Amino acid sequence: MGLDAGTLTMALVVLLAITVGGALQRISGMGVGMIAAPTLSILLGPVAGVTISNVAAVMSAAILFALLHRHVDWARFVRLAPLLVCGSFLGAWAVRSLEPHALEILLGASVLVAIAAALGLQKRFTLTGNGAVFASGAVAGFMNTTAGVAGPALAVYAVAAKWDQKSWAATLQPIFLLANLTSLATKSLFGTAVPPDVDVPGLVWAVAVVAGPVGILLGSRVARSVDASKARTLAVCLAGVGGTVALVRGLSGI
Repeated sequence: MGLDAGTLTMALVVLLAITVGGALQRISGMGVGMIAAPTLSILLGPVAGVTISNVAAVMSAAILFALLHRHVDWARFVRLAPLLVCGSFLGAWAVRSLEPHALEILLGASVLVAIAAALGLQKRFTLTGNGAVFASGAVAGFMNTTAGVAGPALAVYAVAAKWDQKSWAATLQPIFLLANLTSLATKSLFGTAVPPDVDVPGLVWAVAVVAGPVGILLGSRVARSVDASKARTLAVCLAGVGGTVALVRGLSGI
């Protein structure tokens, strides 16, 4: 049976969003979730869209972890990991409990708040001690499950704690890997990974799996000639467009 135009268009949008996100994540440390989650939520709804983004993020983080593992700060990872899991359970509960329009509002607002942090507002705050770790880890886990974005919550902590960029970007990869696997597991446990009334074609799932590695390959070719901070700024600006659309669509549906 041939593929219809709607399925091909959907697959192309997924391919573009995740490929661009993968390239930016290779350069700056984050990108897949920030671009794919709001874009795919507009395309497929806030639940299925974020779940597909979680799948793509798992693939991208696994590959980048293999490339960057020598620079991982395992002490910080161990401190953040259990908090990511706790935040993910709360996020899965929210996905099960909230109506689709409320989820769109939550997703859009979360992305926009994350952008504010990633663009430098976090420099006005001083975060130290276990409280900073708790807040960053739990919020990252919650946002990753509900909105598909965990990196900016961790960026707040990274800047305040003066975390070295190379170590931070490397450590984000096992964090993303754990966060997205946990998000998929908790949403599956709560029965909220993909709504029963949403049909996601097999081609879209396949594209979500391969697009991240393609983006990483492209990003690797240009990483030395592109400034990481500019790539990160581009990622959050693109995410802002999707986050704004999701927020407006959610508010208009109330």
